Amino acid sequence: MELTITSNARSLPIVRSAVEKMASLEGFAADDAHELTLAIDEALANVIKHGYNGQPDQPISISLEPVRSADGRAGLSVAVRDRGRQVDPTTIKSRDLAEVRPGGLGVHIIQSVMDEYNYSCPPDGGMLLEMKKYVSKHVAPGEQIGS
Repeated sequence: MELTITSNARSLPIVRSAVEKMASLEGFAADDAHELTLAIDEALANVIKHGYNGQPDQPISISLEPVRSADGRAGLSVAVRDRGRQVDPTTIKSRDLAEVRPGGLGVHIIQSVMDEYNYSCPPDGGMLLEMKKYVSKHVAPGEQIGS
């Protein structure tokens, strides 16, 4: 699935609905689908705020593709591509969680929720965030992990 939106916060509920639906179709439990949606929402909010400095008419592309983990679990690969300001990917870090203040948790949420993530600077400008999340391995009652 490919979505192209503008950097307007009004676009975010549309993306959230599409992600939740696709996650459900791929077998994600409601909690996992919610976490995935939250991470993508945070990534888009960061693009709007930091990449485009709040300009509401800039392009953002989101692609979602079904994938499988090494152990066969279903998952989704997500790419968020913008044409905004480039930053050195090594400087993208979560803030200190001991610092109590509102906002600034997007990178922490992405790192906590996603199984894989990678920021890069495409040669033609902007940023690319690639992420993967797999369906959690749920343990049935009476089953032990690893059995």
